[in-house]
Amino acid sequence: MKRFLTICILLLSCGLGVQSSADAATKKNYESWNALVDEMDIILNQSYDAYFMKNIDGAKELVNKAYFGFYEKHGIERAVMSYISGQRGTDTEYQFAKIKRLMTDNAPNKVVRTEIDVILKMLHEDANELDGKEDSGWRTFLAALVIILREGTEAILVIAAITAYLVRSGNHSLVRVVYLSSLAAVVASIIAAIAIQYIFNISGANQEMIEGIAMLLATVVLFFVSNWMLSKAESQAWKSYVEDKAKVAVATGSSFALGSAAFLSVFREGAETILFYQAMIVDAKEHTFMVFLGLGIGCLILAAIFMVIRFRLMKLPLKLFFIGTSVLMYILAIVFAGGGVKELQEADIIKVTSVNFVKSIDILGIYPTVETLIPQVVMVLFVVISIIYFRCRKVNQ
Repeated sequence: MKRFLTICILLLSCGLGVQSSADAATKKNYESWNALVDEMDIILNQSYDAYFMKNIDGAKELVNKAYFGFYEKHGIERAVMSYISGQRGTDTEYQFAKIKRLMTDNAPNKVVRTEIDVILKMLHEDANELDGKEDSGWRTFLAALVIILREGTEAILVIAAITAYLVRSGNHSLVRVVYLSSLAAVVASIIAAIAIQYIFNISGANQEMIEGIAMLLATVVLFFVSNWMLSKAESQAWKSYVEDKAKVAVATGSSFALGSAAFLSVFREGAETILFYQAMIVDAKEHTFMVFLGLGIGCLILAAIFMVIRFRLMKLPLKLFFIGTSVLMYILAIVFAGGGVKELQEADIIKVTSVNFVKSIDILGIYPTVETLIPQVVMVLFVVISIIYFRCRKVNQ
């Protein structure tokens, strides 16, 4: 495990190093966050003017220019999520999506104007706060630490649960498959980050689409793995499983599913995480070392979380072990379902229908739209049906 983490950190560092110098040269330099937001202010007001003149497509294109061309490309989103809060970043993203949805629905001019004023107010507030923060090494360190912990925790939960399952099932040799899949995801993330930024010039919308598809694929795989684990919860089922040459079964289709779960869990946010750090290194200047220090300590904390979860799970009685790991996977599948749709909404692939009485809870993948809530409700129903099925099967045995 230590060797795996060391390799991951080295590869991540290489990816950051390749991007940091090139990025500074390709982006226009702004003297402050307020200067950048002032330019976004002009674009968003032009968007309203276009909407007022019934040029809906042109108005939405200008909103996309403000979001993808400035908020994402020039690092405001990453700065907000790093130095203010992840929740604030999510709320801002949804405000952009809400404006585009209102334009698509031909909302009254006054309503669109009000929502544009809301986003401008949010952007200027964030710019004032970011410009007012004293640049210090420890602030940079804390931001770098928070990023890796926020983005890495879900992946660590998946990997810890899967490896605990493999060890408990006597398939120690297949733990290597999970680690190699995770390592492959780190490499793929570095390649994707470079491709997004430099080689293929992938737009922000396409980046969101890739992340959304990866999360939805992870949802399906995690649900499959959850059912697999829950089906072994009863000691008799486990005994039969072992007697039926469990290792052969795991070594075929199931090993692929477990490896896929590990890969997708790491890859789904990997490229974006690298881009976060790349932007932070450019901004850190003399505090670059603190970025890497925060990243390194964050990885060590994630390793500690991994060890605690894995060995705590290993100490559970057999039945509770399989129930516990399957429940963990079910929860993550539900979280990924909401997050995957959110990414596709940001890419303008899925529309946004606001639900005003629901508040965003980013850690649970809950967002205030009909389109994100429906797949989560469906996933909950699937989970309930799966549990009822396995209980009925137990009664009939």
